[in-house]
Amino acid sequence: MTGPRAESASMPGPGPGPVGVASRFRAKYEAAATRSGSLLCVGLDPDPAQLPTGVDRATFLRTVIEATADLVCCYKPNAAFFEVDGAAGWEDLRATIAAAPADVPMLLDAKRGDMANSASFYARAAFETLGADALTISPYQGGDAVEPYLAYADRHSFVLCHTSNAGSRELQDLLVDGRPLYERVALLANAWNTRGNVGLVVGATYPEEAARVRALCPELLFLMPGVGAQQGDLEAAVRAARDARGGGVLVNASRAVLYASRGADYAQAARAAARTLRDAIAAALRA
Repeated sequence: MTGPRAESASMPGPGPGPVGVASRFRAKYEAAATRSGSLLCVGLDPDPAQLPTGVDRATFLRTVIEATADLVCCYKPNAAFFEVDGAAGWEDLRATIAAAPADVPMLLDAKRGDMANSASFYARAAFETLGADALTISPYQGGDAVEPYLAYADRHSFVLCHTSNAGSRELQDLLVDGRPLYERVALLANAWNTRGNVGLVVGATYPEEAARVRALCPELLFLMPGVGAQQGDLEAAVRAARDARGGGVLVNASRAVLYASRGADYAQAARAAARTLRDAIAAALRA
């Protein structure tokens, strides 16, 4: 892989996924995590108000990727920050996904959810038009609306389960036949995982809930936002979410890495922030 010299932290490898089933995303994630010694996923959320002066969005993101590619297991561009600018934003999103090294996966954070016919077009847009390795999706409309994404057996779909925002409890903690709704979603995700390409979004701000979901879903990958600007407890969250092999989780940080500096040294600052987070995650796994 081209880019900065690899600086691998010592930590357990992610281990193989379920025997006989693995998406292209999972294979790339596991290889990248092992190679970099990292479970850090860097979120790419380019807020124009936060970009360094005189640096355009596409250049900014490409430079951050080049500076951090050996320190991460994945990148996660958020579609909203691109879609707001219409066709130009869409082209920047496509370019950003293409900018990652071929051996580092790209997870498109779009939280798609619609009826099956519409969902099939959302899936085509993410996986074919943009070339993303994975996508975040909403389970609210049930299995038939989720199936068009899962039909792309070589890609991964991360189902919203217990999200990191403060308002998540309003719906996700509601009891359904004696279990909170997020646990019902986790159990459905297990049932949907016939191709080995289903993951869950589980916020770092709720480590107790993450532990409960991990007990229900020992084999699924977890995308864990909420570290950094949202102030999730990194050590508690990582220890709650890791699988029996000491991995199985993508710990996402966006603003803490992207905007470590708004000056000319933004790439170096992003690299330093990514290294610090990578090492903190590895330390949490060893604790």
